Amino acid sequence: MLQVNPGLIVWTIVTFILLLAILRKFAWKPMLEALTRREEGIRSSIERAENAKQEAEHILEENRKQLARADEESRHILNESRSLAEKLKNEIVEKANQQARVMVEQARQEIGRDKDIAITQLRGEVADLAVKAAEKILGETLDGSKHKKIIDDILKGLPKN
Repeated sequence: MLQVNPGLIVWTIVTFILLLAILRKFAWKPMLEALTRREEGIRSSIERAENAKQEAEHILEENRKQLARADEESRHILNESRSLAEKLKNEIVEKANQQARVMVEQARQEIGRDKDIAITQLRGEVADLAVKAAEKILGETLDGSKHKKIIDDILKGLPKN
């Protein structure tokens, strides 16, 4: 069955040691170097990824700050626009009111002038009618200028309204 052969054991050990020496020289060192390089590559990739992550977080924070500043600035501009629009509205309303007051005052003055002209014309017509009425009543012609002067004096004594 199973027999132990000392020569075979010696040659197997020698072959195994020789194989280990060859593998160590030609395979083990290059494999260890490749694994070390791969480990360093992975480590540097992780470090770059961490740096990129930190930089992305920093950029994100800066963007948030800029967005907040832009939002604040837009609110400030909007408030300024509102106050400017209110001021402009008030100026326009005040100007319109002032123009309306000027127009009303001009209308009053024009009405006053027209009233004075109408009163003067009415007085003249009343004086002429009074002279004609007096002529008919008295049946004779009176001096027109003298009679007109008397009527004007009477009309001046009357109230203006």
